[in-house]
Amino acid sequence: MSYVLIIHGVHDYAAWKAIFDAAAGARKAAGERRYTLLCDAREPRRVVHFSQWTSIDEARAFFESAELVALRRRAGVESPEFHYLHELEVGTL
Repeated sequence: MSYVLIIHGVHDYAAWKAIFDAAAGARKAAGERRYTLLCDAREPRRVVHFSQWTSIDEARAFFESAELVALRRRAGVESPEFHYLHELEVGTL
């Protein structure tokens, strides 16, 4: 499995979330299969988007596209930090 971990600040969560939700079809078409949204316990405007993708190449192409760069700007995203990850192991305790 391939995953993407994105950490970024947002000016207004509700405004960002509306744009995030509107892009669901585009994310799915690009290869996103599951996602989890989290926020920093001490900084609630710091959002973490953790998602599962069909491939790292598809995820990178999507997130680095000019369209997504413009969309992030419009959504009020600050300093996005991307981590493209391969699964090593999953466990349950």
